[in-house]
Amino acid sequence: MFAAREEGRSLILVGLDGSETSLRAGAYAAGMARRQGSYLTCLFVHAPTMMGATVPAVVVATAEQSSAVARDLRKMIETEAPRRGVAVDFVERHGSPYAALVQLAGELRADAIVVGASMKAGHRFVGSLATHLVRDARWPVIVVP
Repeated sequence: MFAAREEGRSLILVGLDGSETSLRAGAYAAGMARRQGSYLTCLFVHAPTMMGATVPAVVVATAEQSSAVARDLRKMIETEAPRRGVAVDFVERHGSPYAALVQLAGELRADAIVVGASMKAGHRFVGSLATHLVRDARWPVIVVP
């Protein structure tokens, strides 16, 4: 699942969700990995939505859309990584994006986490993924606007 990691070579973990800010975060992380000679792991989390969780048709449509986004991201990474000279793994998980990022960062002993800034208005009140990571994580967190 993961590329063999040489001793002493750092690893950057980036969270992708297909949004414009996450794609910028991915590009930033790829550039940083290339410049530093680091490995890059891209994480896509199939997150459940609260809206429509009790309507089977909505659940199915949401799952299909999430799978399509993951497929598109994987293809883009497989095309771009060799051109950029970056060793990349693409990982998919299910559940909370925060929990998945923290768990994978611990498993991989990540040296940094890169995420895109949230553009959702509600996150000003309850906090965004980036806010929670910066507050709680044990790794440097880079938030890309």
